Amino acid sequence: MEWAHWANIVVRTLVVYVAVLVGLRLGGRREMAQLEPFDLVLILLVANAVQNAMTGPDATLAGGLVSATTLLTANYVVSVLSARSPDFRRVVEGRGRVLVDDGHIVEASLRKEHLIPEDVERILQSRLDTPTRVEDIQRAVLEVDGSVSVIRKDLSIERSTARLPSRRFRHRYRPTL
Repeated sequence: MEWAHWANIVVRTLVVYVAVLVGLRLGGRREMAQLEPFDLVLILLVANAVQNAMTGPDATLAGGLVSATTLLTANYVVSVLSARSPDFRRVVEGRGRVLVDDGHIVEASLRKEHLIPEDVERILQSRLDTPTRVEDIQRAVLEVDGSVSVIRKDLSIERSTARLPSRRFRHRYRPTL
């Protein structure tokens, strides 16, 4: 086979990679935080739907390996660029979205993330170490990885996962006194 054939597979694979990355980015952080059964089905169906779009009529092992290598390389390049460029990282990952500010739910953020106030209350009750009302929260942020970081009005910091909030979180969302 000629180089044009392999280049075609590489280009098609890159187009699909970018399209799926944009689709996940537009989908919101909720999808990244927790996979519901319908989310898993969607991922499996998307993978199946784009398979032929990446390799075209080439169903050979070599075609699949070229496509897989392209995906791994593209993912590595995105990872390196994200680590080196804050602007690129912001485009690819987005920013944390404030869900609660000074004891009040930020409705605009909930609409953008397809959440309802009960979701926020459930997150606070199930993921924090002590029962916490929305009114007791200085700031709660849905992070780009889907976790929720919380600063209580007593200035204690919690995170919905076992990890501590990043320095970036503490600096960017530091409450004003």
